[in-house]
Amino acid sequence: MSAIAVVGSVAFDTIETPSGRATEILGGSATHFAVAARYFAPVHLIAVVGDDFPATEREYLNVRDTIALELNVFADFRPRVTPAVRKAPYVFLANIDPRLQADVLAQFEAPALVACDTIGHWIDTARGPFEALLPRIDLLVVNDEEARLLSGERNVVRAARKILALGTRAVLVKRGEYGAILFSPGSVFAVPAYPLEEVFDPTGAGDAFAGGLMGALAAGGDRSETGLRRAIVYGTVLASFIVEDFGGRRLTTLTRDDIERRHREFVALTEF
Repeated sequence: MSAIAVVGSVAFDTIETPSGRATEILGGSATHFAVAARYFAPVHLIAVVGDDFPATEREYLNVRDTIALELNVFADFRPRVTPAVRKAPYVFLANIDPRLQADVLAQFEAPALVACDTIGHWIDTARGPFEALLPRIDLLVVNDEEARLLSGERNVVRAARKILALGTRAVLVKRGEYGAILFSPGSVFAVPAYPLEEVFDPTGAGDAFAGGLMGALAAGGDRSETGLRRAIVYGTVLASFIVEDFGGRRLTTLTRDDIERRHREFVALTEF
């Protein structure tokens, strides 16, 4: 079992959906990723929080999930990865400024697999640095709108092909309730979303998806196309759990047995 390093945001969210409203819910891209991934492998979390970050939440992240936080203000966030963490073979660059993603990635020694997420804001405001980062990325994880924005193409297949031409080795396009599609130069793999009667709150679903995916890769050690496809199924399963409650609440009660049970159900649903 290999360790995963993730750099991204840790924050508190106020969420309002047709199902209700919740305030001051622990969230952030790196939080949802790390909590999902830790069901499979050890996680090093590189993030920034204020000095007023609650002790209970700090304990939850540090002790229960073996995650380390750097305390600072975000404007001055220039993380220095510790020597032990630099050896992590799996690296996930969650949604932050691509210049910061690049700076952090440069500190790792020789990661076996690097995955990256982003949002439309960074594609709009830092396209140059983001595109410069792509040749250093093994797997880019974006939703369909971000893929269209980055490529200038409305069709998702054409969008993915243009993104691959920018240098990343594979593109995983998240499509919400319609599942996800993996594009690599020689193949395409599509997986549906797990069918749910109700989506309580979609906040963090994409981050939990990525966490489950990277966690499964790190646990199994198979980075082949087949291994990546299997990991995507686990990512889909983790995403299906987090939407069952506000923010990351559902992940606090989730067990590995729950994950494996739903994984078996999902595999049975897609067999023919």
